[in-house]
Amino acid sequence: MDSNINFQIEPALKNKQLQKNLPRALKHAQKNRAKAVQEETNWEELRNHANQVKQHSLSRLDHYLVQLEQSLQSVGGKVVWANDSAEAIDFILSLLHERGVNRIVKSKSMTTEEINLNEELERAHVTPVETDLGEYIVQLAHQKPFHLLAPALHFSAQEVAELFEREIAMPYTSDPKEITAMVRQKLRREFLEAGVGITGVNFAIAETGTLVIVENEGNALLSTAGPPVHIALMGIEKVIPRLSDLPVFLRLLTKSATGQAISSYVHFITGTSQLEEFDGPEQLYLILLDNGRSQILKDPYLAQTLSCIRCGACLNACPVYETIGGHAYGSTYQGPIGAILTPQLHNYKAGLKHPFASSLCGACGEVCPVKIEIPHILLKLRERIQLTQAETASNLSLERFGFRLWAWIMTCSTRFQTLSRWIRKAQRILFSKLVLQLPFSPLKYWTRNRELPRLPPESFRDLYQNRRDRE
Repeated sequence: MDSNINFQIEPALKNKQLQKNLPRALKHAQKNRAKAVQEETNWEELRNHANQVKQHSLSRLDHYLVQLEQSLQSVGGKVVWANDSAEAIDFILSLLHERGVNRIVKSKSMTTEEINLNEELERAHVTPVETDLGEYIVQLAHQKPFHLLAPALHFSAQEVAELFEREIAMPYTSDPKEITAMVRQKLRREFLEAGVGITGVNFAIAETGTLVIVENEGNALLSTAGPPVHIALMGIEKVIPRLSDLPVFLRLLTKSATGQAISSYVHFITGTSQLEEFDGPEQLYLILLDNGRSQILKDPYLAQTLSCIRCGACLNACPVYETIGGHAYGSTYQGPIGAILTPQLHNYKAGLKHPFASSLCGACGEVCPVKIEIPHILLKLRERIQLTQAETASNLSLERFGFRLWAWIMTCSTRFQTLSRWIRKAQRILFSKLVLQLPFSPLKYWTRNRELPRLPPESFRDLYQNRRDRE
């Protein structure tokens, strides 16, 4: 686990191109989702059903994981239990070493990002090739994914063209179709020559041992059908009980993520290839990753965090993410879901700032397809961080004093009215940029990138009283 996560806001706020492009892209995603949801006559019923299935699955997670293992083994697959990222990486490296593989293909997987798999493979002299176009772009740029669904959302077509020209000597073109065609041609050889393909898992069916992978590009299919060995890595929370539960989740996922009725590809992988099949892996390994998830399950309320199906809708709706983007969070999972998941997967010290990166507007909770109460969880985590971070007590002493002073003022109408009148009379000076940015100003950092709203010339109480006097 990381001991500390570097949360950086300033670079994002100073990036004028990002500030221009990101809101536009997210508004487009919101529009597509809203249209898709409007077409569903029973959207809330779907959400309620998915929420109930997830809560049931998490409450009996041990049972369904064992059932999944038994079902997968019955169709030729093997299950590997990994308590943490080190155990998952050790197994993958040992398997690659055993088979003499030094180059693998990967499809998009946030779980592999969570355990820093690419970095560990490269350290062991194994070359991972990302085959999702967005992931391929950020890999060549030596960056982390910017968004759960759109890893290269922050790149323009021109920047992608320049990157490909520089890194892989691809002829320059800023036409997205031409770029895609050339990358597809380059990756075909990788699929054919790779000895191992590594993917994530969107859903795992305990009843049948089926692994479900949802995608739009077809690269996940090629990563599993071509190489003789398929390694699937999934968090233990991705299991659902029955195949009949799946259609609801697919409808919620695709409509929430991209506004599609269904994604371009939905793969059902049940075991290894059979004699009559012309493709598919000879060996299938499913790594069940804990990596802090069991700890989250210990709290009955916070456990709902693990219901997330990684649709990214909360990121698209979040005004904070829209302002700072994904890299500012410094963690695998960004946006509102990252703000609640990161401190729990790691520790409160590592994700100290994440729960506070929210306006608490509630938009994330409204759009969540499985009804995770993200705003309330944010408040719960804020409370815990305040209580558990004893070493930051000195930094919080001024804040505590400020809230106590605020409580003292707000509990007395006379004090509140008096202070309000003073502030209104002096606000031209008190709220000036010069005063607000003084070293001792308590609002110095808050107003660096925000405008402090001016108080109206009269309070509601004064307006009401003046109206009564006139009448």
